[in-house]
Amino acid sequence: DPTVPVLYQVDRTRDGRSFTVRSVKAIQHGQPILIFQASFQVLQPSPLQHQFSMPVVPQPEDLLTVEELIQREGNMKLHCCVAAYVFDYVLLGTVLLPYSKYKARFIVSLDHAMWFHSTFRTDEWMLYECNSSWAGSSRGLVEGRLWRRDGVLAASCSQEGVVRVKPVTENSKL
Repeated sequence: DPTVPVLYQVDRTRDGRSFTVRSVKAIQHGQPILIFQASFQVLQPSPLQHQFSMPVVPQPEDLLTVEELIQREGNMKLHCCVAAYVFDYVLLGTVLLPYSKYKARFIVSLDHAMWFHSTFRTDEWMLYECNSSWAGSSRGLVEGRLWRRDGVLAASCSQEGVVRVKPVTENSKL
């Protein structure tokens, strides 16, 4: 909630000579919204130093553009990644379609599964069909299907997520 200050509670987990660890809890509305641990080390010289070597690759300006890559990619990996992004981007919003008097206050995925059935290209026309078979207890279940122009089912997905809503007011319709 950007309108409410966040209180940070810092606990000294460990204070050593070389390493220090802190546990930090961010609290808003009296509830923890984030917990993390941070470790710090005093810089110490050591005769043991190694790392992986960076692979030899083209410079970024020498790489293909996204459009060029889509045109040349024949093994479906890029198209599957694009489809995964599209599936996840709007799928849970389908839960709200029957409820015009509410808008999303909070939406987050709980679990997500995808199946790729046949080859497809995401730079060609496709139909993305979404429906919600169930909603309740601030959760929703949705399914999506990605169809090729020739009627072949290319991919399917299902997702369950938390969907918290608030009533639509006259001001929020604008």
